[in-house]
Parts: sequence; structure tokens; C-alpha cells
Amino acid sequence: MTDPSIRPVKPDDATAIATIYAHHVLNGTATFDIDPPDAAAWREKIAAITARGWPFLVAERDGAVTGYAYATQFRDRPAYAETCENSIYLAPDQLGRGIGSHLLPALVEAAHQAGFRQMIAVIGGSEPASVALHAKCGFVHAGRMVGVGRKFGRILDTIYMQRALEGEG
Repeated sequence: MTDPSIRPVKPDDATAIATIYAHHVLNGTATFDIDPPDAAAWREKIAAITARGWPFLVAERDGAVTGYAYATQFRDRPAYAETCENSIYLAPDQLGRGIGSHLLPALVEAAHQAGFRQMIAVIGGSEPASVALHAKCGFVHAGRMVGVGRKFGRILDTIYMQRALEGEG
């Protein structure tokens, strides 16, 4: 199987991104959203993120979008201007195929180039695959918020993981 290609997002990717995210909203606990945004909402989000100079990447394999990742400022207060939070989602039929292992390091590098010094992963539902991917990419456990979410009738934790971006401590 060929490695995915990683590239900056284009507005035309909104439909594929909406489809990927909708699957996770409707079937998983990695996001606490319960209503998936449509492609128009994703086009707006893509425009807002890229207008700030923040990274938004997609993974492609054989011409199809197989995943996406972006970084936004962790909190809106000025003191957090150099700290970002990542989001990464993969197409359900592409899970376990190494796409995240290409996409997340590319996002880390792009976030560093965008001026961020620290990256935070907020892992809803304490999803084991997401925890493992982030650990593989140099993130360390930074905390757990117990019982902060409810989805599908389950009380869920959120795990925080963190990593410095190139040369930062």
C-alpha cells in the first residue's frame, strides 16, 4: 500500500471532510459533537483557519481524501497565542492503515512553521487509538478530565496530551 500524500486543504475538500467527520460524530466518542456540520460549515471553517495562517492538511490516497488534520489556537486569550490544539480524523475505511502516522507529524511541522511552540491534543472519550497515535508522535500525557462528557448514554473522560514543537521545552 502506498503512503498517503499530505497537502494543504482546498475549499473543494469540504464535502469529503464533512463525510469523514460525520462518521465520527454519529458513531464514535472522539468528538463530543452530536450533530455533524455540513459541507458549507466546513468550507467556512477551512476559510477561517487558513485565513489565520494556521495549518489545515489533508491526506490523500489514490486521489481520495482519507483524512484531515488542523491546528487552531488552544484558547482565544492572547497568552495562548503560541499554543495550539490539534484535530485529526481519518476516513473509517482507512483506520489502522498508517495515515495518522503520516498526517500528525506533518501537522506538527506545519504548526511549528506557523509559529506555534506547543501542541495540545484533547482526546474525547479517551480513545485508545488516538492516545497511541499521539504517543507515537512524541506527545506525553498532560491530564485527564473525568466524566466531563456524555454521549451514547455513556459518561466519558477527556485526555490531554502535549508536545513541544521543534526545539521548545
